[in-house]
Amino acid sequence: MNNFFLILVHSYLNKIKAKSFIITTLIVAAGIFLLVNLQDIIESFSGDEQDTVAVVDESGELYDQFELQLSSLNEELELEKSNENEKSLEESVEEGDYSGYLILSKDENGLPQGVYKAESIAESAIANDLQAALQGMKSAMAAENLELSPDELASLSSPVSFEREALVEGAKSEEELNQARGIVYILLFFIYFSVIVYANMIAMDVATEKSSRVMEILISSVSPVKQMFAKIIGIGLVGLTQLSVLIAIGYFALSSKGDSEMGGILEFFGFSDIPAGIIVYAVVFFLLGYFLFATLAALLGSLVSRIEDVQQMIMPMTFLIMIGFFIAVFGLGNPEAGFVTAASYIPFFTPMVMFLRVGMLNIAAWEPILGIVILLLSILFLGWFGARVYRGGVLMYGKSNSYKDIKKAIELTKKK
Repeated sequence: MNNFFLILVHSYLNKIKAKSFIITTLIVAAGIFLLVNLQDIIESFSGDEQDTVAVVDESGELYDQFELQLSSLNEELELEKSNENEKSLEESVEEGDYSGYLILSKDENGLPQGVYKAESIAESAIANDLQAALQGMKSAMAAENLELSPDELASLSSPVSFEREALVEGAKSEEELNQARGIVYILLFFIYFSVIVYANMIAMDVATEKSSRVMEILISSVSPVKQMFAKIIGIGLVGLTQLSVLIAIGYFALSSKGDSEMGGILEFFGFSDIPAGIIVYAVVFFLLGYFLFATLAALLGSLVSRIEDVQQMIMPMTFLIMIGFFIAVFGLGNPEAGFVTAASYIPFFTPMVMFLRVGMLNIAAWEPILGIVILLLSILFLGWFGARVYRGGVLMYGKSNSYKDIKKAIELTKKK
């Protein structure tokens, strides 16, 4: 048992001290600060520049009403009436005097229409505001032609009242579903990337030790099974350490924005009033998903003796994780779909898909419990089978890129 903890601590400390771990953590931390302060950074680049649009009113009647309509939508966008020809306006736009210019005219029905010209149509914010203002003005003029009162016009343009109510007692409301969707989406990414990164790390670690012949020294003093599970737990602790650091950094970055802005960001993603049960299930399915794929990664990593072969060997495992993630993402829009329910009981998809169903639906308590039991049994079976393969696989050298080597590894295990 002492040897087990020695390898566990060794695996943990080696990864924590590695330059790749430190650099990756710093890069992700910088990314978190960048995302939290993205709006401020964008505004700092834009400075105090004022967007100005030149308006050519060919009808001579539309400018004042258009300016009034636009001010109700965007007070920061400045209009400037112009009588210059288009060539002069194009030169002004090229020189940066205007963001673009708008030509207003009337159609055959006497209603307003416009053509907006700018150096590029990639910037859609200004054009969208101009179009919205023109649409509002057109609706008002059309209503006036039809002799509709402002109240009648407002009644026509107001959205229809439409509500959805579930017949099943205790079902989540539309507001609760929207909140749950944001929470589940963020946590699904968290589970997906964590599992795929740290499971790959285990496979690479095993292959690296084999390629450097360190494995030959280790197996003379510690059983391969102890090595496998020590690595799985050690790298799992590395993952928890890194995630804890990043969560703390994220909280600090949000706190620096002030309580009101922090509350707004948390509310936007649905974390302002997150149920404790969702957090518990997220942790449970994250840990079980990690141990499932980490055991499989250790098994596959033990079959290769060259680092170059690792990615090819674990590619099917990566695809399994990706399929589970895509099913869960689809389920965000339709969590009650039959194949989503069925996939939630397939061990390799359960960590993400069952968590999705728990977060989005009020399912019976036995369903997530059954999913957890299936995962535990799968981990136990994969651990037993993986230990047999690992024990023989660590002794295999040479080029290995076939799953037929699993049989060879088991045969080597029987001979020991």
